[in-house]
Amino acid sequence: MKILKIGGSILTDKKNESLANAARHSEIRRVAEEIAARPEELVLVHGAGSFGHVPAKKYGLPDNFSAEGLRVTHNSVVRLNDLVVDALSEAGLSPLPVHPLSCVLLKDGRIESFAKEPIEEMVKDGLLPVLHGDVAMDVTRRAGIVSGDQLVPYLAEALHAKIAAVGSNVDGVLVDGKPMAKITRKDLPSIETYLGGSAGVDVTGGMKGKLLEMLDLADAGIDSVIFNASKKGNIARALSGETVGTTVTRSN
Repeated sequence: MKILKIGGSILTDKKNESLANAARHSEIRRVAEEIAARPEELVLVHGAGSFGHVPAKKYGLPDNFSAEGLRVTHNSVVRLNDLVVDALSEAGLSPLPVHPLSCVLLKDGRIESFAKEPIEEMVKDGLLPVLHGDVAMDVTRRAGIVSGDQLVPYLAEALHAKIAAVGSNVDGVLVDGKPMAKITRKDLPSIETYLGGSAGVDVTGGMKGKLLEMLDLADAGIDSVIFNASKKGNIARALSGETVGTTVTRSN
């Protein structure tokens, strides 16, 4: 089993607050074609990019409960998910959308429960589940946001993934402009000042949030890699198990 996350910064222009123009159609097609080269037993998660972050910020989610905000934000991220699913289908795959709003329950902003059985059945039948960052109901906060970065470690642990790869628009975790080959939790205090946010509007924590999620996965005994998915060929390399970018692993 492999879990791949493609960041919203690859698929959309997160600095563009006009959602109609924010999708990077050529990049969506390229990503789909690279995934088609290594599709075996894969679960795909993609970020919401501007399709999620812009409306979420507009309505003050997740801090402010807004029924309209939940509906508008969900509908927006579904539009991006449709574009990704269509591109994967055109690349010869058999993708199916999986919307976290309908299968994830949060508690204090963290995943409390997840109906993962349909995803397992999809993979068994040769289908490609395609999840995305989304809004979700929260038992303590009424509603919240479940990021693609939180979905990856949860699914990787629940589905016993052998490969967990997180594609961003940089070459990994950068220190002084250079990617670290490997990082463990004990390295975190010395590099925190280098962990910037995300370019454009982002309500999910940027690179620091991404790394913290992957460190939790490493604590569970599953390594992951944060790599540059904007570079042609890197997605296929990551799915084949090659070392690209920064490996996040458990401290000895």
